[in-house]
Amino acid sequence: MSSQITTLTLCNYQGFRNKIWAFGMMQFAHKQLEGIEGLSFYKLMGSGKGLGFSPLPDWGMYCLLQVWENEKQALKFLDSSPLIQNYKNHTSQQATLFMRSRKSHGKWSGTEPFEVSSELDESNDKMAVITRATIKNKNLLKFWKYVPTSQRPIKNAEGLIYTKGIGEIPIKQMATFSLWNSMEDVRKFAYNSKEHKQAIKMTRELDWYSEELFARFQPYKLVGDWEGIQLI
Repeated sequence: MSSQITTLTLCNYQGFRNKIWAFGMMQFAHKQLEGIEGLSFYKLMGSGKGLGFSPLPDWGMYCLLQVWENEKQALKFLDSSPLIQNYKNHTSQQATLFMRSRKSHGKWSGTEPFEVSSELDESNDKMAVITRATIKNKNLLKFWKYVPTSQRPIKNAEGLIYTKGIGEIPIKQMATFSLWNSMEDVRKFAYNSKEHKQAIKMTRELDWYSEELFARFQPYKLVGDWEGIQLI
């Protein structure tokens, strides 16, 4: 158990120059993220069009996932980092969601980045979920052919507040971030959706992934505004 927290900074960009800048920062921001006090893990990610996984990029939305030893270090970075200020200068909208880890299974780039928090608030029912996978090259076609079917139920999922497909490398390394009113809503979607259950079955039978991770979080703070949505 730990005081570790995870932040997800969401960025929207408008205009050709800002979108080109954002794309370039997928490479150039790494140097500015190295050696930051209290930062144990991070991922720079783009996004896909629409909901969930998508092979088509959304050039106007990017995000930064960071894992911190504690909240104080995260706030220090957000308040004083030249990198974050630079992002603000180019974004049309930016928001950072603070989360505590509830449970995590699997690895991300060979590591297990999320530690179960010792500071969970049992009165807070909100649930954030990150699923992430590296798809085996031989399974790319089969995977993407089934994606539209598996994602159909998410559009009308009860209790879903927000979802977006994100990822490090298009087509091959994909993730989804979703925010729900409660764990019960997540369970209903997972176990009542025939398409979702079939996707899980196919994952086991076809061995789609070379690496995968499923993580649940308790979101507890939002800095900024995101598309007018009440995230927490």
